[in-house]
Order: sequence, then structure tokens, then C-alpha cells
Amino acid sequence: MRTEYSVSPDGVKFPLPKPEAYRKEFNRVKKEVEKQKKLGREIVVVMGVGFVGVAMAAVVADSVDKKEKPAKFVIGMQRPSLRSYWKIPVLNKGISPVVSEDKELEPMIKRCVLDKKTLTATFTYDALSLADVVVVDIQCDYQKESLGNIRNGHADMSPLEASLGIMAEHISPDALVLIETTVAPGTTEQIAYPIIKKAFARRGIKSDPLLAHSFERVMPGKNYVSSIRDFWRVCSGINKKARERVVTFLDGVINTKDYPLTVLDKPIESETAKIVENSFRATILAFMDEWSLFSERNGVDLLKVINSIKVRPTHSNIIFPGPGIGGYCLPKDGGLGVWAYRHIHGFEDDIFKITPLAVNINDTRSLHVAQLTRDALRNMNRPIAAADILVLGASYREDVGDTRYSGSELIVRRLTEMGAELRVHDPYLKHWWEFEKQDSYPAKGHSLARFFRNQEKLRNLKMEKDFGKALKGADAVILAVRHKQYMDLSPDEMVRKAGGTFAVIDCFGILDDANIRRYFELGCEVKGLGRGHVWRIKNEVRKQR
Repeated sequence: MRTEYSVSPDGVKFPLPKPEAYRKEFNRVKKEVEKQKKLGREIVVVMGVGFVGVAMAAVVADSVDKKEKPAKFVIGMQRPSLRSYWKIPVLNKGISPVVSEDKELEPMIKRCVLDKKTLTATFTYDALSLADVVVVDIQCDYQKESLGNIRNGHADMSPLEASLGIMAEHISPDALVLIETTVAPGTTEQIAYPIIKKAFARRGIKSDPLLAHSFERVMPGKNYVSSIRDFWRVCSGINKKARERVVTFLDGVINTKDYPLTVLDKPIESETAKIVENSFRATILAFMDEWSLFSERNGVDLLKVINSIKVRPTHSNIIFPGPGIGGYCLPKDGGLGVWAYRHIHGFEDDIFKITPLAVNINDTRSLHVAQLTRDALRNMNRPIAAADILVLGASYREDVGDTRYSGSELIVRRLTEMGAELRVHDPYLKHWWEFEKQDSYPAKGHSLARFFRNQEKLRNLKMEKDFGKALKGADAVILAVRHKQYMDLSPDEMVRKAGGTFAVIDCFGILDDANIRRYFELGCEVKGLGRGHVWRIKNEVRKQR
């Protein structure tokens, strides 16, 4: 039998377990659980040790009781697939499979795995039979079939449904199943409950499953762990016993003293809360897109407008939208609600207007950056075709290394389609998998490359480590992300390192008026999202010459 390998992001190969390894692995986990139960610890299985699951597993494993003693033993479970199996041996070495800027995560995982011995990882589903609590962190994605039309898509329920089916065949009838995944409203009661209830019936179990829902609000960056442990939570249960159990569990693992739980009556309310919360923020950002275009075309600096509004306390959360809305949640969560209305709840009318429109606007906003880049180069008598363009920032937000649904990805894809040559620098990233593995990432057939032409060469797009090397000879520089490393770049130094003038496209209000002026004085061209006032500065510089 040919050995297959799961390869980590660092290139380390881990052989997938053979059939005979499963029994041995279950015996290992079972013996460890027996020890932990003698210590009076609750057994928690976290299904999925990805971005959410690994941090949740660490937080639970690091929690203590009123006597400051560990009260939980956590088993992180990951399906032994080619793409993900490597996370298991890595985690069992006390190393986080998720790279984070949060300095708390790595020491916490190391402490729990190697010192406290309250955390282990496994690939065998048999471990579910040992659980008192199962925390489900399996992705429920929304697959878009076209760019800028969220109605042409569907919620990808299959990974979650498959995991629930397997779980239902293994868990104890007294185990609490806590779904943390952001799901289409109605999932816990109308999809998860029937799956588990039917499996229970086949097993001769007459009791109802103890199902609960409590969505996470996890954020990448320096407060990654804290966003799980020290933040407000909403929870609900399918019945009174499930609600009581989920409240007790969360009280024991997160900081509910300073961040009290909000307990809702039904899971659909908790599920809807997450969708509305993220749709609200996405809508605010989408609303600013039209005013960004208005500002560009009418000489208005939208950044100054926003800052003048924010002094009013009731409007302090108004946001400059930047080049698209990234991250895993905001670009898709509204779609889960729209899809659920018809495909879970069975309504045929079309009540949703604002939510899908907001997602569509946010999905395509970054394409305007390519237009600004083209126009800036035209003003310098340089064609976009074959132009060397440097994108500063691949992440979806500042000071993190997370490229999921990044606006920068669409900028690169559109400019490549237009014939430009792209290079990228980001101090927080070594790889940009959306390009390097675009045939299979985030899943086979789901790459955004399918919406653009001439994308094949982007498989060779690598992160430029050296900033000076990345800048040298650039025809255009796109300031795409507000990383702290990009906030105070000197125009004179930039032109010197580039070896000549270039177009600057400011996507995030990074340049102040003095720097915009200096770029024009040096012979560069400047454009910016929502920065319509730059032409006034340009005219002032021209008059002074």
C-alpha cells in the first residue's frame, strides 16, 4: 500500500495513519482519559483544530476550577485528511498549528500539552465516545458561484452534516454537543437535531440529544486568545437541560465574571444573532462604498469627512471601508441567512434586499483599485500591461497574517488579468496559499481564480521578504493594508529605493496630505480610495513649479 503524506505549511511530511493505527490510537487516548477522570476532570472533545478550534481547545485545557486546579481534559480531533492531518502530530508536540501574532497562544498550548497534560490531539472518531462535552468547530462555508451575486451560491453544509452523523454514532446520550460554528439560522434544531436523534434511535437511545449553540467572536491578531476567553458570549440550548449544561460549561472555561453570558431561549436566536451581527457591520462598510466613489469624483477627502463625524459619540463606529471586506465571516455570513430562509425554512418570497446587496458590494469593491492603478499609470504615460506593480499587504486586516477573503487577492487577480506583473510584500506572511495552491485552496474548484483570466502564472507568486528588493523598479505601489510597517514610509526614501518615480495608490487612508504633496513634488502620481482631494494637491504642486 502506497504511503500518503500530509504536508505542513513548513513542508514537513507526516504519513497518514494506516488502518491498524486506529485501535492503537484509541487505546492511547482511552488510557489517558481514564487517568484524567480519576482526577475528576471533565472530558471535552473539540472537533476541528483550525483557526477557531485550536484556540478554543487551548482555552478550555488551560481553565481551572475554584481551587485553581485544572478541571478539563481536552481532546482536539482532526479528520486525517491529506490537507489537515499534519495538525495532529504538530499539536501533540506542544506546537500550535495556527500561526498567530498573539504571544499568549504558543506558550499556552505548550503548557497544556507538555506540562499540565490537559490537551492532546487525535485522528480517531472513537474518542467521541469518551466525551462529556463535544465542541463542534467544523467550517460551514458559503460557496459563491459568481462574483458580486451572493444569491448565486449555497451554504456548504456537507462537512458539518457528515461530522454530526459520525458524532451521533459515537457520543454518550448524556454528552453535551455545543455547536460553535457560524451556521445558517435553523441548523441546530432543523439539521443537527434530526441527524443525532435518528442515530440515537438506531442505537436504542430514547432520550433527546443535548444540543446547544454558542457562536465565537474570535479575531486574529495580538488578542486572538482573549477574543475567545475574555469576551461576551451568546448561548442557547435546544431544551432546558441543554441550556443549563452550556451555561455551566461556558462559566467554567471563559471569563463570564467580567463578560456575562447572554442566554437566549432557542438556538435559532443565537444563530441569527451571529448572522445579524456580522451583516450589520458588513452593511455599514458597504454603505461607505458609494460615498467613497462620490468623494473621489468630487474632490472630497472621505477620511477627513469620517473623522469629522466620529467626534459625535452616536457615530463613533463609522468605518473607512478600505479595499474590500475580508476575513472569514463578513464576506459570507449574510449569505447563510439568505440561503436558510428558503432552503431550511421553506419560504419562497424574497424579503432580503440590504443584506445580499452589502455582501455583493463588499465582494467587488477591491476591483476599483485596479481601475485607480490603471488611471494613475496612464497619467504617467505608462501602460498597465507589463507594468511592475508592488502590493504592500496581503492580509485582510492590519497587523495580522490572515489572507482569508483578502481584498488584496482580488486586486492581484484583476491586475494580472489586465496584463500587469505583480509582486507582494507582507511582513506577517511567508506564503499566500490562495495563489501558491490555487488549484486546491481553499478547496478544489473553489479558488477565486475561476472568476478571472490569465491566472495560471500566479501559482508562482511568492512573498518578497526584502522590502527594498520588492520596491526596486516598481511602476506602481499599492498601499493595500494598514500594517504598522507601512504607516510612516518616507516618500523620498521610497523613490530612492525604487530607483525612480512610480504611481502610489492609497487604499486605506495611509497617506496624509504632506506625504501626498511630497510624492507629487518628486514626480510621482497619487490616487486613493475616497481621496478625491488629491487632484487639488497635485494642481497646487504644478502651480508652484
